[in-house]
Amino acid sequence: MTERPDTRPLSATALAEVIATAFLLIAVVGSGIAAQRLCGGNIGLALLVNALATSAALFVIILTIGPISGAHMNPVVTLAAAATGGFEWKAVPSYIVAQIAGAIIGVWIAHGMFDLPVLQISAHVRTGAGQWLAEFVATAGLLGVVWGCLKYETPTAAAAVAAYIGGAYWFTASTSFANPAVTIARAFTDTFAGIRPGDAPGFILAQLAALIVIYPAYRRFSGRSTAI
Repeated sequence: MTERPDTRPLSATALAEVIATAFLLIAVVGSGIAAQRLCGGNIGLALLVNALATSAALFVIILTIGPISGAHMNPVVTLAAAATGGFEWKAVPSYIVAQIAGAIIGVWIAHGMFDLPVLQISAHVRTGAGQWLAEFVATAGLLGVVWGCLKYETPTAAAAVAAYIGGAYWFTASTSFANPAVTIARAFTDTFAGIRPGDAPGFILAQLAALIVIYPAYRRFSGRSTAI
């Protein structure tokens, strides 16, 4: 997850974000559907399969798309990059729109591949203080990993982010959405990965709160003076 290359037009990098985020949601939702069908009702095994498939896909997506757009795939990561001076604020709206659009497209593609109705609304309840705290922790940890890996090459950062998300599936009560675009898109799937639309705002607020809280710590440790 790097800054947007200055030599590429915003239209090209935003399109890359659409593609990257679409494939991320194809991995999240598609592997969730496959796991639910193949694991014989064993929810723990299904979650393990979902986590492994998502982290593997995330690693490859960052390696592939990172040199083009930075492979943010996440509005919180894009806002964090702009706040720390590694990304142009004027490009933030385009990236966020691209990420949300790509995420929803990815959900629809996953449904189509598994012969499910493309248009769905989730009934999967995910709410409560524990879930919100989990999203805060998941997002704060993700930002810490992203910022901590800025000094490394893309393959190392990709491995670190993928490993973190794979682990956070298990050590957070929310299974680590840690991404507003992913949260919005998962409201449009009534499958293993879904979240009820009414529960999505709580997740998104927790994710944004993590950015606001962890940013001063990053600025203190890094010595940067850029303001959010």
